[in-house]
Amino acid sequence: MNLFNVYPLFNINPIKAQGSFLWDDKGEQYLDFYGGHAVISIGHNHPHYQNKLKEQLEKISFYSNSVQNELQAELANKLGKLSGYEDYSLFLCNSGAEANENALKLASFHNGKSKVLYFSGSFHGRTSAAVSVTDNPKIVAPVNFSERFIRSEWNNVEQLEETFEIHGNEISSVIIEGIQGVGGIMIPTPEFLSKIKELCEKYDVVLILDEVQSGYGRSGYFFAHQEFGVEADIITTAKGMGNGFPVGGVLIHPKFQASNGLLGTTFGGNHLACVASIAVLDVMKDENLIKNAQQMGEYIENKIKDLPHIRSIRRKGLMIGIELDRDCSEVRKSLLFDHHIFTGNSNDKTVLRILPALNIKKEETDLFINALKTVLENI
Repeated sequence: MNLFNVYPLFNINPIKAQGSFLWDDKGEQYLDFYGGHAVISIGHNHPHYQNKLKEQLEKISFYSNSVQNELQAELANKLGKLSGYEDYSLFLCNSGAEANENALKLASFHNGKSKVLYFSGSFHGRTSAAVSVTDNPKIVAPVNFSERFIRSEWNNVEQLEETFEIHGNEISSVIIEGIQGVGGIMIPTPEFLSKIKELCEKYDVVLILDEVQSGYGRSGYFFAHQEFGVEADIITTAKGMGNGFPVGGVLIHPKFQASNGLLGTTFGGNHLACVASIAVLDVMKDENLIKNAQQMGEYIENKIKDLPHIRSIRRKGLMIGIELDRDCSEVRKSLLFDHHIFTGNSNDKTVLRILPALNIKKEETDLFINALKTVLENI
C-alpha cells in the first residue's frame, strides 16, 4: 500500500528536534521558524512537556469519556485562569476543524437557526461545515456546498451591515479568525470586530472566534481578539494547545446549556492530550511566553522592515506575514535549502509566513534575520 499523495513534500526527513531546531536523517540542522503551522508553541521536546507525558504514559494513556478524568478539570481550570475566560466551559476534542464543527453545531442548537456568515480569505478546516466556511473553492467538495453559508468581504463594514439586513434573522453564527493565518496574516480592524459583535447581539447571532492559529499567546495576547476588547460567545483553539499532540478545545459562554449527548468525541480530552495541554500552559505561565512573543515579534519586525523587496509587514506578536514585491516561493526555498530555515507561505503568494515557537531566543531570531537579509539582498 502507498500513501495517498495529497501533500507536496520537501525532500527533508526530520528525525530529531530540540527547542527551535530540527535535524534530518543526514545529520543536517534546521532552524524551525514555522512550527508546523504554529503548532510548536513551547519549542520541540521541552523538558517539562517531555516529563509530564512520560509520567502519564506509565499511568494510563486513554479511557473514554464515560468515566471521570480529573486531568480534564485541571486543564479547564488552568486554561480559564491564563486566558481570562474563567467563567466559560470547555469542551475537548482533537483538532481545530473538529473544534469549529462543534462550535457551529452548538450555535445552531442554541438559537435554532441554520445560516452561517464567514469571510473572504478564511480558513476554518477541511471537514464538513468547517470547509464550507473556508474561502477556497478548490477544497470545498460539492457535498460540502450549501446556500446556508454566506460569504462577506474581510474588513468591509458596509457589506457586513447589508448582509445582516438581508439575512440577520436567519443567521445562527458568525465565524471569524482572530487573525487570518492561511489568508496571509490578515488582521481585523477594531471597527470591523466591534460591528460584528454589535450586529450579533442585535440579531441573536452567536459570535465564534476561531483562535486555532492565532490563539495560545501567538499574537502577544492569549487570544488575538482580546486586544480589541471584544468578548466572543464561543472560542475555538487547537494547534499550539498541545505543542504537537493532537488536541482541540471549544470555550463556551455560560449562556449555553449543556445536556447529555449534545456534543461528543471518542478521543477528545484523553489523558495524554490533557497532560500535553497542561504542560503547555505551565510553561507559558512560568516562562512568561506571551510577553516574549510580544518582544521577539517587535525585535524581528524592527530588524527586517527596511530590507529590500519587503512591501509591508503584518504582525501581531510572533504571528508575522512578510509581504514581498514578488512571489515568496523562491525566497522560501532559498531560506530552506541554502540557510536551513523552515518558514511558511499562505494563500497570498507574496506573503512569507513566520510562526516560530513562543520561547524563541534573540540568538535564534538573528539567524533568521541575517539569512533573510542575505537572500533579499541577492535577488
